[in-house]
Amino acid sequence: MDELVAAGITDSQLKLSYLECKRLNSLHGKTYFLATKFLPPSKRPFVHALYGFARYADEIVDDLQSTLTDSEKIAALNSWSETILNDVRNGKSNDTIGLALVDTVNRFNIPIAYFEAFLHSMSMDLHINEYQTYEDLYEYVYGSAAVIGLQMIPILGVVSPDSIEEANYAAEKLGIAFQLANFIRDVSEDLDRGRVYLPIDELSSHNVTREMLEQRHLTKEIKNALQEQIARVRKLQKESSTGIKLLQPSSRACIEAASELYCGIVDEVEKIDYEIFKLRAKTSNWRRLKVALPAYLRTIKSR
Repeated sequence: MDELVAAGITDSQLKLSYLECKRLNSLHGKTYFLATKFLPPSKRPFVHALYGFARYADEIVDDLQSTLTDSEKIAALNSWSETILNDVRNGKSNDTIGLALVDTVNRFNIPIAYFEAFLHSMSMDLHINEYQTYEDLYEYVYGSAAVIGLQMIPILGVVSPDSIEEANYAAEKLGIAFQLANFIRDVSEDLDRGRVYLPIDELSSHNVTREMLEQRHLTKEIKNALQEQIARVRKLQKESSTGIKLLQPSSRACIEAASELYCGIVDEVEKIDYEIFKLRAKTSNWRRLKVALPAYLRTIKSR
């Protein structure tokens, strides 16, 4: 409860909503949850609220255990999206997740367009199963990842109003890098859902077809294609690095740790020699500790 007190959250129902968002973050976003620990306690609940919103929508779309048909998932997502967006517009909600989300939006004046873009991308997952070019994919990753970073900026804070534009640019880049790293790691899992998130034309340039991916056998061609995707992740991460320095000092350690751990997924893919069909690339506990300890020390220093 200390985080809620520090954040000035006192209403009993609102507390329960924030705690549910935190539960979802701790359960499903272990790396993200770890990075959030390096924020001041007064900021953490609001980050949990953003995660809770994103996770709940994602669960409607991607829960492999669900007995819902695609059309039922579309109806469920549309219904929940309409309710949440109306709640954000009206500034109040009775939804378990929406209560904390609306409070966060109100406190930090976060544009509703970011949430509209996110929900649009979630709806794309229900009727699009591959993207021909990176430009096509960008529409999806802008909503599913870039806007997450943009939502975060008002909570994290910047060193000066003049820094906002550059910080937003970096947030977009880093959010997309996180998403693309996940796509590389999760090729096999995404195939289970009938989807391919690696641009088809870029795969083709390495003589890789969707059918080859579906055979789930690593070839030299697939390895080369993955190397190209990894290079993009690292380029985006590098482009975002100067923007992190524009965040308030108390927020930097969190984002630096998230950058290292999330983008570090591609390092783990390399360590398993790209065997993404047989193994799941995971950040080791040793690497987590190696990132967490310096981040913790920077956090203490910033306070």
